[in-house]
Amino acid sequence: MADTRYSADIRPLFKQAKQLAGKQPKTLITDGAPNFHEAYEQEFWTAKKVNRTEHIREIALDGVRHNNKMERMNGEIRDRERVMRTLEKADTPILTGMQIFHNYIRPHEALNGKTPAEAAGIEIKGKNKWMTIVQNASQKRQ
Repeated sequence: MADTRYSADIRPLFKQAKQLAGKQPKTLITDGAPNFHEAYEQEFWTAKKVNRTEHIREIALDGVRHNNKMERMNGEIRDRERVMRTLEKADTPILTGMQIFHNYIRPHEALNGKTPAEAAGIEIKGKNKWMTIVQNASQKRQ
């Protein structure tokens, strides 16, 4: 009997990423889920080693290469999805809002209490960062 925990077809996602980037990645880092390796073999594997994407299947939480940041973001999305009962559309604005929150509003312990935007030199001024972002986005460009 097949293990259905990892049954999601990842290949369309890999194909779309390759099209958006306009090239094949040099390295693909995933966890140990079998569906990632199957999709890698179908979408990125080539007989010629010189053109082949290296697939690193990393399960460890430490080390030089891992996917902890992506797993953390996936956890945040799953938490939100549980509260909302579902994310019905792939292009839902909820995901964009979560991305803005993650990058511009939420302080990160690993960045000494700064947001990723602040760490990159982007500062959102004002007590209510959400309000500032919305006001700036709604201003007419001249």
